[in-house]
Amino acid sequence: MAKIKAQFICSGCSAVYSRWQGQCSTCHEWNLIEQRSSDSATQSGWTGEAPKRSKLSDIEIQETQRIETRSVELNRVLGGGFVPGSVVLLGGHPGAGKSTLLLQVTSALARSSPVLYVSGEESLQQIAVRAQRLGLQPDQLELMTESRVEAILAAADEMKPAVIVVDSIQVTRVADLSATPGSVTQVRESAALLTRHAKQTGQIVIMIGHVTKEGSLAGPKVLEHMIDASLLLDGDSDGRYRTLRAIKNRFGTVNELGVFAMTDKGLREIREPSAIFLDRPETPSPGSAVAVTREGTRPLLVEIQALVDMAHGNPRRVAVGLDQARLGMLLAVLHRHGNVLIGDQDVFANVVGGVRLTETAGDLALMLALVSSFRGRALPADLAVFGEVGLGGEIRPVSGGQERILEAVKHGFKRLLVPAANAPKSKVEGSTVMGVRTIAEALNKLEEWS
Repeated sequence: MAKIKAQFICSGCSAVYSRWQGQCSTCHEWNLIEQRSSDSATQSGWTGEAPKRSKLSDIEIQETQRIETRSVELNRVLGGGFVPGSVVLLGGHPGAGKSTLLLQVTSALARSSPVLYVSGEESLQQIAVRAQRLGLQPDQLELMTESRVEAILAAADEMKPAVIVVDSIQVTRVADLSATPGSVTQVRESAALLTRHAKQTGQIVIMIGHVTKEGSLAGPKVLEHMIDASLLLDGDSDGRYRTLRAIKNRFGTVNELGVFAMTDKGLREIREPSAIFLDRPETPSPGSAVAVTREGTRPLLVEIQALVDMAHGNPRRVAVGLDQARLGMLLAVLHRHGNVLIGDQDVFANVVGGVRLTETAGDLALMLALVSSFRGRALPADLAVFGEVGLGGEIRPVSGGQERILEAVKHGFKRLLVPAANAPKSKVEGSTVMGVRTIAEALNKLEEWS
């Protein structure tokens, strides 16, 4: 008989320990969970034969035919649609709209391809009521309430659907395991069986995952390595707008952004997200600047707000939607090369609309917003800015400069302050584009326009 041995796995980082030690030495969390396994070599199913090898040059490359959905924003984030045989994980906070989005998408997909929607959290009556409230007509959508992975795979073998939706991976379980659903062992083994089924049959498996209060995906970290794409639907539960990003995508880029609005009829796509992020008052106020950023292939206009106030005690640096370390660096550059000293002031910076800037093209806009708030003088309402600021005070070019300029002009901005290397050679109709090389030159130009 095979010998049963115990090991302890951290549910936060999936570190494995041979004995109980309370706290995980890798992530310093107190969440070690016991897992029992057999050390029998026969359980692996390996017959002792060496696998066949192939040269990379001998492999025939076939073009993958993606399955496009009716959601343009979802197709953008996925890289063009679902890839047959792929495993996609959709995560988000409770109430973000994960089940709503997939019910809308699968209801439309079911008209052309067989789709199996499996729910382990809701009854069929609850799903039908939601579909009626959303105004959907999922006549061809197959529904099932089940949490056992073996039963889900048996139904998939009988039906042979093109897409399988599992809502959610935290409630699924493998019957042979004694661990409770949602534990490290159950989530990992359930995802492993679903992934193996997707690769063997070519069926698309979409799993819904919950997000903890810390913002990480609930369950073992190893789940991210097993799947092909991990999407995050983010947004405040009391807010209207939702953003969809790809954290991992083996079949596309990970910097695309999809924007949705939550309505009484479900999630509605926002084709022009710049319009919703630029809902500014008619009279501009000090400390506000419009930055032209880029999310994947899409230029995006966002408003950056800054507040500089006299510090009472140690000066504070607070950044929402921005890198706080970069904020401190830009303050030092502003002092050294712009001759603007605000080191003894409280500095607060915020990106309007819940957007998080991950690129450096918003440096120049942030610095101008800081100067505007410090001096109490509003920037021109028709001014848009982009550019990276270096430690030497130079304004460095960014990628996609032409697309950024055209996006700003399309939304009615008449003046643009850009890096000199991104300035167009020919005049842009309807706007004045000024290229600057240093932060001092940018501040001088701002004085002229103010």
